[in-house]
Formats: sequence, C-alpha cells, structure tokens
Amino acid sequence: MSGAVMAAEMAEQPDVLGRLAAERAALVARVRAVVPAHVAGTVLIARGSSDHAAIFGRYAIELASGRPVALSAPSLHTLYGATVDYSGYLAVAVSQSGRTPEIVAVAKTLARSGARTVAVTNSPSSPLGAAVEVTIPLDAGEERAVPATKTFTAQLAAFSFVAEAVGRVSWGDSDWRRLPEQVSAALDDDESPRAAARAIGDAGGLLVVGRGFMFAVALEAALKLKETAGILAEGYSAADLRHGPIAVVQTGVPVLAFRTSGPAAKDMDDLIRSLRDKGAHVITVSDENGDIPLPRNAPEPLALIPAAVRAQQIALELARLRGMDPDSPAGLSKVTLTR
Repeated sequence: MSGAVMAAEMAEQPDVLGRLAAERAALVARVRAVVPAHVAGTVLIARGSSDHAAIFGRYAIELASGRPVALSAPSLHTLYGATVDYSGYLAVAVSQSGRTPEIVAVAKTLARSGARTVAVTNSPSSPLGAAVEVTIPLDAGEERAVPATKTFTAQLAAFSFVAEAVGRVSWGDSDWRRLPEQVSAALDDDESPRAAARAIGDAGGLLVVGRGFMFAVALEAALKLKETAGILAEGYSAADLRHGPIAVVQTGVPVLAFRTSGPAAKDMDDLIRSLRDKGAHVITVSDENGDIPLPRNAPEPLALIPAAVRAQQIALELARLRGMDPDSPAGLSKVTLTR
C-alpha cells in the first residue's frame, strides 16, 4: 500500500491550474486563430480519462458555439478506413503523453480530410503535437502514477479554453482566479473522502451518477475507482440510470452522487431521494450540504474541476483502505498503445 506518488501529483493541481489560468487569454486566442470562419461543428478525439474530459468538452463547446460537437470513434478511421469530409470542423485531439498511436493517426486523418486541428497534451513536442496546427500545453510536469490526476483536471481547463475560443461561456476572470484556491481547499479536506471510503468499505460494486456537466466526473470517478481500488464501479447520467440500471439498486448498495447547483440540480435531488427510498447508501458530493463538500457559487462547468479532485481523493482513500497500491495498479501502464 502506498499512493504517495498519486497523492503528490494530486497536490500539484492548484499550481498546474494556476499556471494555465495565467496563460488562459493567450491560449484562447491561439485556438480562436484556427477556428473555421463558418464552423460546422467540433469533433473530439480521445481515449480513457481523456475521453471523460472530452465529454465535458462536448457539453461546454456545444453550449458555447451553438454547433454540434461529436466524440470521434477512432476505430472507424484506424480499422475501417472511413472516408469522411471534415471541412469546416474543428478537431481537438487529447492525449496526456501525445504518444498514443491511435490518437495521433486519427488527428492526421481528420487534418487531411479538411479539419482544423488542436491538440491538448502534456507533451507539445510529442508526435501528436507535431501532427496538429495548434497545441494547448498542459504544463503539468511529469505524471508518474498510472491514474491520471493533474493532467485530467488540466484537460478540463483546456476544454474550457476551447469553449471560450468558439463562443460565449458562463465564467470569467474572477472565477478562474478563485479556482486554484478552491482546489487547494478541497485537497486540504481529506477526512470527508476518507469517511466516504469507509462507507464503501468492502462492497463488491458501486454506482456513480451525475447529470449534465457532472456526467463527465461520474464517468471519471468510476474509472478511478476501478483503476486504483479494484472495485466494479459504473458511471451513469441520472437520466440513463433511470432507464434500466436502477433495477440493480438494493438496500445497502453504495451510490456516489455528484451534484452542483444549476439546471441539473433538481433532477439529481429527485434521484438521490429515490435511491435512498430504495435503500441505497448514497454518498453525495455537492455544493449544498454534501457528505463531501464542493465550493459554493462556482459556475457549474468549472465546478467539475474540484469535483474531479474529490473523485481522486475517494479513489485514493479506498485503495489504501483495501491495501492496494494506487500508484501502480496491476495490469496497467501509463501509456496505452491502442491502434
């Protein structure tokens, strides 16, 4: 049991986010310079944790741009040789290392098919950085623990910059000035995530749920719990959970619910009551009386970042409670060489 490396990298997140916030205006301008004059839409290319960041990107960019945003299916290009016209599209490829062959190949294919291209990566000099027109460097430093922490929250920040480059957003300078401090405050509170881990205990499975913007964090939290603690965690949107999977909820089943103020709050509140009525042990991560608190008055999209940190804390504490090493989960490596 360790987790020292994962914990240390988590602790770097306020500084990483602070550096990105300081470069925000310049990065937004850099992306805006390659956005097509009459943008047809945006396509996002990612895998793993980066795919969950891209789901946030889909919400933020489509809301800001008023144009469709899609998640690429990389195998359509790498395995099936799909021929698609991407003229008028902005393509954003995401990879922590910039070395996943599949992501690099699809970025190149979309560029040849007419897309304007942006990369979000921790390594601008990587093959992915070389394959695109503009790079948003995460500047997170080396990430040695297998579970992505500081690079994931940096990717969320990068997608918010892309959203700003294509349209109007709900946050501003003051929100970005507060964000690193909000993440620091979350990291200073390790007792509530530890209590959540004790509540989950030795359960064989776990549901994680969010709605709207928080759906991306629900998926990421489920992945982190699987990677670090070996628990069969499944992430759902509140709407999708109601369409069948809620049938597995029985007395004592642990459910981790991510909720923040905004258009999705009432639906999440209704779902939490329904789950508790069914006997589920619901642990809330919320800005209103949550078992694990989130900052109050943060714009809903940016609240994802401290929420993601909370997910990391729960995963770390549960892995330690179960005697597992979250720094080096069995069977996993830092770069997954999918093609």
